[in-house]
Amino acid sequence: MTPPQNKTADKAVECIMNEVSAKEVSTAWTRYQEMQPQCGFGDLGLCCRTCLMGPCQIHVYGGGPTKGICGATAYTIVARKIVRMAAGGCAAHSDHGRHITHVLKDVAEGKAPAYQVKDPAKLRWVADHVDIATDGKDDLQLAGEVADAMLEEFARQDGAPLRWTTGFLPEKRVRKFNRLGVLPTNINTHIAEALHRTHVGVDADPVPLIFLAIKVAIADLAGEHISTDVSDILFGTPRYNRTVTNMGALDSKMVNIAVHGHNPVLPEVMLDVMEELKDEAKAVGAEGINLVGICCTGNEILMRRGIPIAGNFSSQEHILLTGVIDAMVFDMQCIMPGIAPIAQGQHTELISTSDVARIVSDTHIEFHPETATEDGKKIVRMAIAAFQNRDKDTILIPDVTEDTIAGFSVEQIMDILSSLNPDNPIRALNDAIRSGELKGVVLLAGCNNQKQPHDITHLKFVQEMAMNDVLCVATGCIAIAAAKEGYMAADSGERFAGPGLKAFLDRLSAAAGMPIPVVWHMGSCVDNSRAADLATLMANDLDVDIHNLPFGAGAPEAMAEKAVVIGSWCVALGWPTYVGVQPFIYGSPLVTEVAVNTARDVYGGFFIFDSDPVVGAKRVLEELEYRRWRLFSSGGLRP
Repeated sequence: MTPPQNKTADKAVECIMNEVSAKEVSTAWTRYQEMQPQCGFGDLGLCCRTCLMGPCQIHVYGGGPTKGICGATAYTIVARKIVRMAAGGCAAHSDHGRHITHVLKDVAEGKAPAYQVKDPAKLRWVADHVDIATDGKDDLQLAGEVADAMLEEFARQDGAPLRWTTGFLPEKRVRKFNRLGVLPTNINTHIAEALHRTHVGVDADPVPLIFLAIKVAIADLAGEHISTDVSDILFGTPRYNRTVTNMGALDSKMVNIAVHGHNPVLPEVMLDVMEELKDEAKAVGAEGINLVGICCTGNEILMRRGIPIAGNFSSQEHILLTGVIDAMVFDMQCIMPGIAPIAQGQHTELISTSDVARIVSDTHIEFHPETATEDGKKIVRMAIAAFQNRDKDTILIPDVTEDTIAGFSVEQIMDILSSLNPDNPIRALNDAIRSGELKGVVLLAGCNNQKQPHDITHLKFVQEMAMNDVLCVATGCIAIAAAKEGYMAADSGERFAGPGLKAFLDRLSAAAGMPIPVVWHMGSCVDNSRAADLATLMANDLDVDIHNLPFGAGAPEAMAEKAVVIGSWCVALGWPTYVGVQPFIYGSPLVTEVAVNTARDVYGGFFIFDSDPVVGAKRVLEELEYRRWRLFSSGGLRP
């Protein structure tokens, strides 16, 4: 088997890829090659399989059917597909939020002894934003009331808007959503409505379908916010920390445990119990226990605990192939089934912990808050036992790491900015944009996708932003890509920043007394809600709606339905949003026109689709510069 060429920017992945190419090991790259050519109808969004009369394939270029069996045209099929993808993404993020909210409720009722309210200030901040009185209440009483309010967001039937929408977005944007009829009222209802209205024989009009997708996307933002809020309350709001990233964080002399997925509830407990089990690890010949992260579970414990991340979505199989992962413990989302045969071919224990994510051949230890400590110990002991079964001849740990500074919650950002403006920290950021030192702010979000070279597309986009003086905040797999390349290192300003960005970072570093990197790591996928909070602070300080800001988003390697729904609410907030992978919409010129042009007129935001990240970056930069000029010039829109 010939190793794929120019498929990754990650030197550690390249090392493993070259090593296993002669061994006929199946990975996402080889499976992608085997899948070619992919279906052209599917690429255009024109293959409909939502009923058993199909599949129906629409020939938009002539020479075949122009309608499905039921009479659905191209614009109906494409619009329905986008709505269903948005619903899937909302379901993933929001179900994460619902799961972790039940843990908060259990803590409030004394049923989860492994957990506590670690950040009472964040608990009270959240309560204030959703109009829950805090006076005279202890932490547990207030935690119970906040948890009840969160759970109500999934089930309320009174028609009132979501409190995690109205309580956190600028009032001007909330009024716009209300006027447009897209202000969400019940997360579960909107997901169900999306599936109902896209069922055969229901809604065939693309315009209300697209507006429904926007409503689902705004509900998704609320679900993400709930997830972030609970994690901060239970595990602490992330603060500035420094560690390393990439596979060099693995240690052949240690028991290595990789945690993978998106929910930090069990890894937090595993970290607590590892210290008391280290003597058991030493008893089998290890020097101790080493835990690393993959994907967004990794991002969560990186942000709060400074735990190294070994890799992102597309490198999960290669991390197993190092031969030193004694246990891979996963919870939910972004778990490739392809890890199972690799684990079976080695000594690795593959352990699932959530009933929503199972893989054939896994060992299932389902998470329950009341038994979290016992379950955490059981998992760590399974890894210790597996350490003894390693094949030392197959061990290959690439000596690749990069200095990483993380922990940029909005609270931490405000603390850092207060070193420049203690009376109004966010004004320091707005003033840097007003002066032209910064061109704006861009959220780096999204996944890995085998249609794009691993991390290369991400990094080209990040490079263009940094060298053109754009401050980047990052989440998810692109955050890990940026960390692996050094964009979160202490010396990243010297290596990557344009003159304006460098000057801003230098001033900020000197005032704060600590190095500030080029890209600010905000956390996991659900922590994209932090970017919305940051933009809300900026907009409120300037007394403008959020769409007036020079604020954008980029997902160069978008892959999951979660990326579709994140991009949709970014556009709904009014941001130019770059996506580097062709979406399944080009089969309908009408839907495409809505996404790339009409959305700007309605919401202020719009999609930019281009497989070339440099082209996409230039278009985002042009929009940021125009918005900055319009916002701050003497003849433009002024606060």
